[in-house]
Amino acid sequence: MTDFEDPKRYWAWHDRHGYQRFVNVSGTMTGLGGSIVRKDIREAVEATMARFVKIHDLQTHASRVIAELTGAEAGCITASASAGLTLCVAATMTGMDPARAEALPTAPGERNEVVIQLGHLCGYGAPVSTGIELAGATVRPVGQSTLAMDHQLEGALTDRTAAAMYVVSHHVVHYGQIPLGRFIEIAHAKGVPVIVDGASEYDLKGFIDAGADLAVYSAQKFLGGPTAGIIAGKRDLVRSAYLQNIGIARGMKAGKESIAGAIAAMEAWQRLDHDAIREEQTAALELWQQALDGIEGIRAFPIPDPTGNPLERLQVHVSEDVLGTTAATVARALGQRDPAIVVRDHEVELGYFQLDPCNLAPGHADIVADALRETVSKAGSLTPSDDDLARARQGSIEGYLNWLARK
Repeated sequence: MTDFEDPKRYWAWHDRHGYQRFVNVSGTMTGLGGSIVRKDIREAVEATMARFVKIHDLQTHASRVIAELTGAEAGCITASASAGLTLCVAATMTGMDPARAEALPTAPGERNEVVIQLGHLCGYGAPVSTGIELAGATVRPVGQSTLAMDHQLEGALTDRTAAAMYVVSHHVVHYGQIPLGRFIEIAHAKGVPVIVDGASEYDLKGFIDAGADLAVYSAQKFLGGPTAGIIAGKRDLVRSAYLQNIGIARGMKAGKESIAGAIAAMEAWQRLDHDAIREEQTAALELWQQALDGIEGIRAFPIPDPTGNPLERLQVHVSEDVLGTTAATVARALGQRDPAIVVRDHEVELGYFQLDPCNLAPGHADIVADALRETVSKAGSLTPSDDDLARARQGSIEGYLNWLARK
């Protein structure tokens, strides 16, 4: 929740700069600005920006807080969770040898393969494979997209394996994959460290408790901090990941403001009333469901998060047979309002979109309810188009392709 109690004050900033007004019910998306950073975290960043501080000192402080929060031996801050994946891969290849760190990515050495289940090679705005390859490593996929078996992982682990990576995300295939505990057991039996990508996860202890050697989180998603990546894990591997700042991580470095903001976000996370937050989110879901109740051709119901985060989203099914329009078209119409209602539409070809309650400012739940009621009641007049589905599928890349395209 933002500290702007008056919704007009919230929009005044957008109006002053000419930015589009929108309500984010899509989630903690990088393209929408991540999350809303709370006042206490902003104040911590401001205090740091007004002073000089040795980055090693800040990172030492961050390591203590990360260890307390995750149960890991140590931790460090980098530019983003994506950068964190790359640095963790590099750490498993170079150890504490600065010459080897400087040699990346063109000379990774003989132990340079990263084993990963094929169903985990997803995209999160960029391909997971790119994050691995930026370190100079080679991706070694295991299994088929919808089925990975123990013997396939065992057979892929060789003397050339630097690490095994496990991705926890709503983007990955959610069936037929080797469970995390078994994945770690097999890798460790071959002496291979395991890296877990948990960028969007609420549980900050589970991966380390399960035996992961390195885990990566985002400071800007559930933690509500500035853009930064959090690396947690075994002390020797964390030190090696931090060493990469003399080489490939120089372009992924975290400044004092990002480190201080991540520290403040982690400290604040331990003070939050998580039950109260969940109650607010549940109230929003109930409000939206009531707004859609009784509308023929619409089914709306809460669904749990696919990776087990303690939250639900409202899934809104649109019957094309009844309404003569599609979920993609309704999502587009919501996005054309002022303020725009940006929904979670990455599965819209299946006939539904979702509403995520995690990033609401005061008064925004009511705005969404009114928008749903008005838009859906007129759904029969919305002419479906193949472009609506294409826009949902390819919107992220089109945003880059269209940026500054017109003078």
